[in-house]
Amino acid sequence: MPAGPPRTNVAEAIARRVSCRAYRPDPVPQAQVLQILEAARLAPSACNQQPWRFAVVRDCALRQRIVEQGFLPGIKMTWAMTAPVHIVVGMETSFLTHRLAASVSGVDYPWVDIGIAGEHLVLAATELGLGTCWIGWIKPRAVAQMVGWPRSVKPVVVISVGYPHDSDTATPPALRRKRLEELVRWLG
Repeated sequence: MPAGPPRTNVAEAIARRVSCRAYRPDPVPQAQVLQILEAARLAPSACNQQPWRFAVVRDCALRQRIVEQGFLPGIKMTWAMTAPVHIVVGMETSFLTHRLAASVSGVDYPWVDIGIAGEHLVLAATELGLGTCWIGWIKPRAVAQMVGWPRSVKPVVVISVGYPHDSDTATPPALRRKRLEELVRWLG
């Protein structure tokens, strides 16, 4: 039997992944940014619509503007300016799959799809030793204008990306997670 590609320990990346809120100023190589975007691109989606769109923001002044003018007030997230990369994840929906199907099933498929693609991205980043943080506390219209997206693309989240400032950030502390027994109902 021929040898397949090397196995990636996804469970290890899942266990290590934490929200990073302190970054080193070191730039993230283009190859690594492309690698994590490729992981997101390969995510499954309802009817293969692939509603995700990505804007990679490396420019320091634009990152600062996104944090200062594109985040909602009330929660200070100035730490996000220290991340050398912001990836804005947007959603472009189709009428048939995303509006009509959602009205029949009650499931808002593009939100599910964006979640899958975003998690592919952050797990790939974790595997590369990068820190990430999902930031959903945004003003979609303001962020769309800043990254130059048309009205058909709605920003959903900004994911900060960079090397964790502290090596302890790369290793999760004792996670405050509910026990599996509290979350699962077995039916057979």
